[in-house]
Amino acid sequence: MEVEKPEKDLIVEVGRTEVRLALMENHKLIEYNRESCEGHSFSVGDVFLGKVKKVLPALNAAFIDIGDTKEAFVHYLDLGLYFNAFDTFVKESNHNTNCKDLFSRIKLGTPLEKEGHIENILQSGQLLICQITKEPISTKGSRVTAEISLAGRNIVLLPFCEKVSVSQKISSKEERRRLETLVHSILPKNYGAIIRTAAEGKNAAILVGEAKSLIEKWEASFKTIATKKKTGLLFTEYSKTTAMLRDLLNDTFSNVYVNDRTIYEEIRQYVSLISPEQEKIVKLYEGKEHIFDHVEVTRQIKSSFGKIVPMKQGAYLVIESTEALNVIDVNSGIRAKTSDQEENTFEVNKIAAEEIARQLRLRDMGGIIIVDFIDMDKPEHRQELYTYMQGLMEGDRAKHNILPLTKFGLMQITRHRIRPVTEINTTEQCPLCHGTGKIVSTVVIDEQIERDLAAGIEEGGHGFILKVSPILGAYLTRGFKSFVFKWKKKYKCRLKVEEITEFSILQYELSKDK
Repeated sequence: MEVEKPEKDLIVEVGRTEVRLALMENHKLIEYNRESCEGHSFSVGDVFLGKVKKVLPALNAAFIDIGDTKEAFVHYLDLGLYFNAFDTFVKESNHNTNCKDLFSRIKLGTPLEKEGHIENILQSGQLLICQITKEPISTKGSRVTAEISLAGRNIVLLPFCEKVSVSQKISSKEERRRLETLVHSILPKNYGAIIRTAAEGKNAAILVGEAKSLIEKWEASFKTIATKKKTGLLFTEYSKTTAMLRDLLNDTFSNVYVNDRTIYEEIRQYVSLISPEQEKIVKLYEGKEHIFDHVEVTRQIKSSFGKIVPMKQGAYLVIESTEALNVIDVNSGIRAKTSDQEENTFEVNKIAAEEIARQLRLRDMGGIIIVDFIDMDKPEHRQELYTYMQGLMEGDRAKHNILPLTKFGLMQITRHRIRPVTEINTTEQCPLCHGTGKIVSTVVIDEQIERDLAAGIEEGGHGFILKVSPILGAYLTRGFKSFVFKWKKKYKCRLKVEEITEFSILQYELSKDK
């Protein structure tokens, strides 16, 4: 079943310490990202000059120091076909070298063997150029590759590669041949490229301009490689804002709202480069109300990131996550649209599938996801739900695989994880138990209040105000010889009781009466 492509709005909120991005489809939040403005965060696509710390022959891999607290990991198969060319470039470049000439002179040589051993290629202390493919998650460091690529809107530039390949989604043979010939003619020696689907129908000027900007970005790192010769960042991929626009921008995009003029100009210039006809969709938000509140992003964040996610008419999801496994339980709640239980269950499961597809993108959940749908008796309903879920997940950029429902109503989904799951704490600490889950026993609450009162008397107090919940107030003041009466007589003090309806049952506050 084909799912209609909705319109999209990108909301960019620039704060003092971070930039927050919200991607909306028909005013519903489907992706949420945060990008820190302070320091460096080791993001996917960033390119580093790293140093080999330890070679692991048993794993055919190595640990690489890229300046993070946790060492990065590279497998032999991630070194790339022409690693030796990159290695030669790093070793021979120095401050006296014309690095552009050196880059073009280096011969690619023979590709690395598929069944090779990493100890024959890397040694401890060796410098290498590497790129993050998976961000550090939990106790694991970044996953990196030595096969560098610079992604643009229309082409992906491949240094030390002379092959030009075209996206399989471009079906026209004439167009494939035109693009391949064109890109081949504009790339200098030792550069290859992957032509993306977005390049279909683009004229030469756009592709030449993009290739030139990507080459300039790569060659700008030559000076750092030649002179510093130590671990550190060579260059970062585009910001998350421009990266999202690069991958998603199409005819369905209606607006890009930005609340900061500098970022607005940056995004507008980028859009004019990759898609000039859509420059007008970038708009500067100058309203007094907070931009996320204005488009109701804040409310959706608060309602979407909890353990329990509400859906239509009482149905809800329960989401539990561990490092490698995520479990989603579908509950019908009080929903009963029809008297036919099977049809009602099928409708709830379809609604749940829509919300699950959204939650996977919103939280960027990865690894193994097990969805416990409500049991359905009819095989055709199980098959239709599986097909419906596949259609809903087509818009997900992350690599994923969906298996049909088992006889127990479980659906297994694997989703490529390249960064940690987005988690937002939507709960507050209980003011009574302070997060411990335990409160003082009702049997001893009067003793605790009396101890606080005695301590106040020792500090020279004579008059006090005791704020309590109505229930606790009734307990402390009931009868002629109530607790309050005894305390006044025992400590010869003034004690006024105020009942606060917002207080929880055993909550109280004792203060001196001015």
